Amino acid sequence: MINNIMQNTRFGDYFYTIIVPSIFVTIKIVLISAFFSILLGLFLGSILILTSEDGLNPNKIIYSIIDKFTNLIRGFPTLILIIALGPLTRLVVGTAVGTNAAIFSITIACTPFATRMTENSLKTVNETTIKAAISFGAKKSQVIKDIMLSEALPNLISNFTIMLINMLNVTALAGAVGAGGLGAVALTYGYQQYDNVIMYFIVILLIIFVLLIEKLNKILYKILK
Repeated sequence: MINNIMQNTRFGDYFYTIIVPSIFVTIKIVLISAFFSILLGLFLGSILILTSEDGLNPNKIIYSIIDKFTNLIRGFPTLILIIALGPLTRLVVGTAVGTNAAIFSITIACTPFATRMTENSLKTVNETTIKAAISFGAKKSQVIKDIMLSEALPNLISNFTIMLINMLNVTALAGAVGAGGLGAVALTYGYQQYDNVIMYFIVILLIIFVLLIEKLNKILYKILK
């Protein structure tokens, strides 16, 4: 039975030429997009904490702009947002398809989630610790960097792990609009060509990636906790 299934699939022909390169493309898209999304999310989330009504430097205008922008982008279905970002992606990257275009659009799509996760994590820091640091003469930037981000790091790791898994899903979805990677292989060589072996193999690979990310999260959480 297994021989019959393998005879009706092009899995062997595509494994080294299509599937393996796509694994590395997916890893590249996820890691680079995650790096920039988390970096921007930490920055914007810290500003939200600083400028909130109860923050160290309240500013209704700045808070409102970032807060509304974050909610607006988060409200879009991710695949539709990636398509809508096509003209901007083409303007910045030079093309709306391919790896670099996917990195840009996925970064834009996931930054609001990283921003909100950063804000929520920083809110968990004990106010007494913050007030003590200020009373000892710590600057606002030092409070954010050395106190709040440090204290919230385990929560940030857990939250960003959730985002990383979501980004893996987004990368697979983006394959439908020319992003490349495993999603494009599953759609083009699996679903559209009725090759279930390829399609389900990609599904298994994505599940393995998710399990690896969750395992890494547990290890980091234990170390930082």
